[in-house]
Amino acid sequence: MEKAFGPADFPALSFPVLPHCRFSRTLKGMEVHFAPDLQAKIDQLVTETGYAPDKLVADAMAGYVAELAETREMLDSRYDDLKSGRVKPIPGDEIEAWFREKSAAARRSPSGS
Repeated sequence: MEKAFGPADFPALSFPVLPHCRFSRTLKGMEVHFAPDLQAKIDQLVTETGYAPDKLVADAMAGYVAELAETREMLDSRYDDLKSGRVKPIPGDEIEAWFREKSAAARRSPSGS
């Protein structure tokens, strides 16, 4: 029978201990690579604002995640309204006709009105 080796067998080596859950909020470090044009914009903002790059990206991600959560909540609420029958869906052809009429009316009206 072969022996299974573990950290105790190699005391000079460092073995990271990861949490047992699938996702963890305790893992802090992450390396992110951006497209060159986006990296240039980030670098420009860092220079203009004096923010540390990691603080700038963390603030931007916090705003994005908050907006994403808000959007998800709104979509869930609207789905629940449809599923419960509180609101009636509008058929796609009716919506298309409404937009076509609105577009035609805009073309007919004089510009600036």
